[in-house]
Amino acid sequence: MIRPEDAQFHAPTSDDPLWAETNYFGLYAGQDTDTPMNIGLYGLFREPLGVVGSTVSVNSRKVIAPWEADYWESQEHLVVPQPSNLIDYELANGLKVVATDPHKIWDVSYSDPAADLEIRFRYTALHEPFDINDPDQDPLAAGRDMDKTWGHAYAGHFDQSGHYEGEIRLRGVTTPIDCVSTMDHSWGVRAERQTSRLSWMHAHVSPDLFVHGLFDFTTENGPDGDSPLRLTHGYVFDGGTLYGLKAGSGLTRRSRLYPEHIQITVTDERDQSWDVEGHALTTFPWQSQPGVVGHNSLLRWTLGRSGESGQTGYGECMDFIGLGELGDVYHRVNAGA
Repeated sequence: MIRPEDAQFHAPTSDDPLWAETNYFGLYAGQDTDTPMNIGLYGLFREPLGVVGSTVSVNSRKVIAPWEADYWESQEHLVVPQPSNLIDYELANGLKVVATDPHKIWDVSYSDPAADLEIRFRYTALHEPFDINDPDQDPLAAGRDMDKTWGHAYAGHFDQSGHYEGEIRLRGVTTPIDCVSTMDHSWGVRAERQTSRLSWMHAHVSPDLFVHGLFDFTTENGPDGDSPLRLTHGYVFDGGTLYGLKAGSGLTRRSRLYPEHIQITVTDERDQSWDVEGHALTTFPWQSQPGVVGHNSLLRWTLGRSGESGQTGYGECMDFIGLGELGDVYHRVNAGA
């Protein structure tokens, strides 16, 4: 169970210097236009080392290099502001985060005058944090494989969906922010070298209906091959109630490892099944940390009960793959050429 104090830093349960805590806010603007903007603001705090890695991205195109996006900024050695405080901080890169009401309301802003970029929004939670380690919330929490690198990184982890309201101004153009999307917070040993994969995705139809899921996948079919998906954690929010997912599978079709088309079916704890299908509007190589690439897409989804017509929604998919595995994937391609 996640408590209000879990919004704050946690005492490390390991003497590993790579212990880390994260805040991620992913959102989008102009989603009903021809150039929807996928926006991400992130902090990875390595408090034992006294440093923060922070990235900010804005992207409305299909790109495979971060500098091709509308905006990309990444700094790995910002100083943790002292006294350290995860619910009220301002980093030297211009990111300011205040938990006005922990786990309910977050006020976030970012400013980069050199790029004429200003982002500000209020995030208002639509449900309690979903603890992937709590069997009372997550039917798949029992028997979790902590030997995976993402297992260690997610020793403490919650996901939460909410309403984002604000605006973004980039190079003289102001766009309102008004969307439902998902944030998360993790704490644990975040290794620099990732050796397992994670597909983190969500589809939001309205404040009353959305689904979020974490899936495992393989890269054995290459950068342009299909990837079967297996649910590891997730939830559906339906009519004001949060339900944990107990089963799910699907398929991702890829282009250079970026999700282009995703089709999944998940079943919640009530035995209600949901069909979810998404088509990519953007692609972006998000390096949340140097040793891993999150193959990020903003997708337009349809979501509905199995056997019924779906409703249109939006949301991200991020397929995280370590650099070592990426090297192997492309080695196989070149060796077979």
